[in-house]
Amino acid sequence: MSTSRPASRSELIAYAKRQLGDPVIEINTDPDQEEDVLELSLQFFQQFHFDGVERIYLKHEVTANNISDKYVTLSDAIIGVERVLPFDSRTRGIDLFDVRYQLLLNDIYSLQSTDLVYYVQIQNQLALLNQMLVGQKPVRFNRHQNRLHIDMDWAQDTAVGEFIIVEAYRILDPDTFTDVYNDLYLKKYVIAQMKKQWGNNLKKFSGVQLPGGVTLNGQVIYEEAVQEIQQLEIEVESRYQEPVDFFRM
Repeated sequence: MSTSRPASRSELIAYAKRQLGDPVIEINTDPDQEEDVLELSLQFFQQFHFDGVERIYLKHEVTANNISDKYVTLSDAIIGVERVLPFDSRTRGIDLFDVRYQLLLNDIYSLQSTDLVYYVQIQNQLALLNQMLVGQKPVRFNRHQNRLHIDMDWAQDTAVGEFIIVEAYRILDPDTFTDVYNDLYLKKYVIAQMKKQWGNNLKKFSGVQLPGGVTLNGQVIYEEAVQEIQQLEIEVESRYQEPVDFFRM
């Protein structure tokens, strides 16, 4: 049974072919080619469309191998890393005479004795100074290596058994969140890519007449599809793509 709200790979492929004329017109594509088209379209959607990913916070327990290797291995589904949450305020070693302990006591006292507006201003100033003088731990990540490198003194700044919290962006698994297959932009992009594949197949047989005297111009179909794909890719850049520095790769 056909559906206009695809919820699986096969349903989205069938939907795209119907939009191109199937079954009234035979769409000359091989099942393997159709799977390739869908996979290409999903990769593009997950790479550039903000609805193709989700922001998550990963908790990773530090191991001895992490300290020696100086990186953390992430899953294949991670497409980008935004930052590592600050973890330099570790509690071990903090006592009554520790500077951080004294500052915390001062903050608690300030909440009872001064206006909150002034307190917020001071906290913002301290945060700015901390960002300028200390800053966040620099991170480097490449999705093909799946390795998150954190530029710090691993032996000094962390220890085995402690946790690192990573703010990252993970690809939405369409087989788990099947509504991805019904995304309006993804459907348009799959249709255009399917049309391109169909036209690419047909243009190799230019001038061949089909039964009934009909002649399909594969070159025209191919060129129309290429133009549609270009327009869709421009649209995703202007409407659906996050800023260039959105991910810290």
